[in-house]
Amino acid sequence: MIDVINPATEQVIGTVSPGDVAAAVAAARAAQPGWAALPRAERAARLRALHEGLSAAAPELAELISAEMGAPLPIARKVQVGLPLSTLASIIELLEKPEEPERVGNSEIYREPVGVVGAITPWNYPLHQTVAKVAPALAAGNTVVHKPSEVAPLSADRLAELVRAAGIPDGVYNVVHGHGDPTGAQLAGHPGIDLVSFTGSTVAGRKVAALAAANVTRVALELGGKSANVILPDADLAAAVKVGVGNCLLNSGQTCTAWTRMLVPESRHDEAVELAVAAAAKYTVGDPSAPQTRLGPLASAAQRDRVLGYVQRGLADGATMAFGGGAVPPVGYYVAPVIFTGVDPDAAIAQEEIFGPVLSIIRYHDEDDAVRIANATKYGLAGAVWSASREHALAVARRLRTGQVDINGGAFNPSAPFGGVGHSGYGRELGRYGYEEFTAVKAIQL
Repeated sequence: MIDVINPATEQVIGTVSPGDVAAAVAAARAAQPGWAALPRAERAARLRALHEGLSAAAPELAELISAEMGAPLPIARKVQVGLPLSTLASIIELLEKPEEPERVGNSEIYREPVGVVGAITPWNYPLHQTVAKVAPALAAGNTVVHKPSEVAPLSADRLAELVRAAGIPDGVYNVVHGHGDPTGAQLAGHPGIDLVSFTGSTVAGRKVAALAAANVTRVALELGGKSANVILPDADLAAAVKVGVGNCLLNSGQTCTAWTRMLVPESRHDEAVELAVAAAAKYTVGDPSAPQTRLGPLASAAQRDRVLGYVQRGLADGATMAFGGGAVPPVGYYVAPVIFTGVDPDAAIAQEEIFGPVLSIIRYHDEDDAVRIANATKYGLAGAVWSASREHALAVARRLRTGQVDINGGAFNPSAPFGGVGHSGYGRELGRYGYEEFTAVKAIQL
């Protein structure tokens, strides 16, 4: 059995039993032809029933996710549960539209289910990252074998109950619990899997891709990030810094798209630091269930220790801690927000994904220098640009080597393609692009 630990109390709140990958894959293979044969409208109706069930269970799910990974309840309600509801709704809307084959010359192009999908998801947004894979995979006519993170697995079991209640047949969505090794490795390397969709660290993503390659299995990888928040000289500095700090600290910094590097012009550096410190000071650290809490614990003791190690690394490498070291509860895996200044763009804290509430403020000389620094990492998942001119911001955003960019705080769009370049992975999730990731293309010549 695997214990599930509440990171705020360090108490066991549940257990899960390691699953049988071979049995789950066999069940998925048996169920796939019948599920794929259902008309699109019928699959949409089942997913619509699932959405209704998720909506009804939202308060319960928010409390469950808060308990298993530490998100403050308002974040758990709005993001951890609210976002997967929006994601599922967008996939249902897509599925309810008639699908016509594309005509290319004398050919008709069809998109068909890829088959059985192996989905491996992390602990930081356990329900959202599950729905982002499962919803489009099922919509396209695939079946799924899902291995959630052993750190936060309980919401996957609840989702499985809701899937069953929605009338989705047995074998269409299968959950197997376990650690990355051996359970995740068995799933990624199973010859009965037609596509592996993985979200997690770049190190683990390499292993998944290598295991899948032995069977020539398709892989989609959503990996790490080290995103830059580029604040141009003419930007509304107060707004850019406030939103930037909030983005970096969301979910206690455990977000792959977090803008962990704030790039500011030399002439406005000191002002930006003052604004960032003032913003971070408003983030109360504490019990996720307390109404005043804005930062809960990190999801595990291992993650807390990793983040604290990076803080010490930053100091050892010569960065200045402008904010940090605040008091945290004596029990729980807490880390108070940290803001570093004087950060060398090539330093470890500016190059490696920390996955905690740590922000690096970096000076730049001019716009070309800002773009160079923003692009000078192995990652390319997200980013931001702020300017008084939307056209200017758009021009700079086009120069950033990354999968998505927010201009002047543009809102997250659950229907837009999500994914990265470089060591942030390949493939896309969400909306039409996410749906198509789980399909195979067939050309029929007439």
